[in-house]
Amino acid sequence: MSRIGNTPITIPVGVTVEKRGKAVSISGPKGVLKIELDPAVSLEMDGSSVIIKRKNDQKKAKALHGLTRSLISNMVIGVTNLWSKDLKLVGVGFRAQVAGDKLILNVGFSHPVEISIPKEVTVEVTDNTKIKVSGADKQLVGQIAANLKKIKPPDVYKGKGIRYEGEYIRKKVGKSAKVGAAVSGK
Repeated sequence: MSRIGNTPITIPVGVTVEKRGKAVSISGPKGVLKIELDPAVSLEMDGSSVIIKRKNDQKKAKALHGLTRSLISNMVIGVTNLWSKDLKLVGVGFRAQVAGDKLILNVGFSHPVEISIPKEVTVEVTDNTKIKVSGADKQLVGQIAANLKKIKPPDVYKGKGIRYEGEYIRKKVGKSAKVGAAVSGK
């Protein structure tokens, strides 16, 4: 028995869920998201809630039951309140700026790095060092934030790089010279 899969999803006011065959479309004030249902699960609408049912007790159906429920729940949350990830640039001279549909990063390379921003996502830069990625699709927002972090991951010795807001970077101790090695003149 799946606790997550059996939990009904409450649909807030202003959000509509439409089912056409295997396709489910969720629309709200912040956008429209679509998902294809696997044949192992089905969607039932009951007033202002949605319930995900599985067709049988096979391993694949059990695995998809909770996953499908979580994906649809995240979509409902995304079309009412946008998902967001906050990134921070740490380093001397590190800065970011948005120019049209491109994000320009100066993060210690010999050239600025330009990233094109998809139209489903909005990117805001504050204080030249804080980036906020927001959008209705949780997976897309997380993937773009991860791709930005991958450009210059935080250094383990000095902590310089792109990190998530509030992320703790465990720093390593650098090299230290041996005592007496510099005095050897004999």
